[in-house]
Amino acid sequence: MIDLSTQRYALVALAAAALFGASTPLAKLLQADIAPNLLAGLLYLGSGLGLALVRWGRRQRAADAPLQARDTPWLAGAVLCGGIAAPLLLMWGLAGASASGVSLLLNLEGILTALIAALVFREAVGGRIWLAAGLMLCAGLLLGYDPRAGAGLTLRSLAVAAACALWALDNNLTRRIAAADPVNIAMIKGLVAGCVNIVTALALGATVPPMLQLAGALLLGWLGYGVSLVLYILALRHLGSARAAAHFSTAPFIGAGLSITLLGEPVSVGFGAAFALMIAATWLALTERHGHLHVHEALAHEHLHTHDAHHQHAHEGSEGPEPHTHPHRHAPLAHNHAHLPDLHHRHPH
Repeated sequence: MIDLSTQRYALVALAAAALFGASTPLAKLLQADIAPNLLAGLLYLGSGLGLALVRWGRRQRAADAPLQARDTPWLAGAVLCGGIAAPLLLMWGLAGASASGVSLLLNLEGILTALIAALVFREAVGGRIWLAAGLMLCAGLLLGYDPRAGAGLTLRSLAVAAACALWALDNNLTRRIAAADPVNIAMIKGLVAGCVNIVTALALGATVPPMLQLAGALLLGWLGYGVSLVLYILALRHLGSARAAAHFSTAPFIGAGLSITLLGEPVSVGFGAAFALMIAATWLALTERHGHLHVHEALAHEHLHTHDAHHQHAHEGSEGPEPHTHPHRHAPLAHNHAHLPDLHHRHPH
């Protein structure tokens, strides 16, 4: 059974994966008129511009917590790794590697995210999540495997693997600032990454596409990259990096399924086997139960919240209705309940 009290944000991660996965076959329809590196920049820029409009439209309403000065290094690292360096490495790798080979290597992101989360950031990752990540990796390998393609290790393939490692690091860096407004975080990442990638593409000889294709790319970027990233940051806040990445790894399968529907691509035996493994991996992650006696140290931070067992602080009267955001302090607390590595459960195991 799925415990929705702890797993409801897994559904948010799956929605993020669905939006991102759907953007892949739709982006293929635009590639006839837009160079791949320029298209990547336009998708990022569309993400940033669309979310800027969202942020402007809700300026009079209560939003999530603002970014703080201490968040700057984490945000800068995430933008540099995931928005600038990784796409450049991927594009360089694509120029000399087979499409199937790149597809196989891109499946490394989920497992690398879990490894960095566990080894570098000391996130609690149980055996059930490791098994889910492994099954998802195997499913991705089946989905992208092409027996006709060579499997040699080249500088181009290493560049693609390095891009995956940078995206995995980006996921973990973004988790460090996930208490802040996800719209603001995703907007900044989209605007910076979009501008850098577009300037790079134009410098390398790409040409500006016709207005209709340009508008289509920007709109697709807003939904498939921007809204998807906002949902993914919410999932990072409540699930931690490893679990959010495990659910987000369903994106290639969603994209492959839509490619069959929209582009008439054939259904292979490999797709069926990969889809079955994906379902098994997702079920393992969704049905995880983790609970034990744990201690909350004293903590002061700011994020959107309601007054539950972890939020029993005093108010001045100006905070507004719940859910609301304001700086608040947590007193030390020891208790036992089911939980995941969210903002309040990053204790050692």
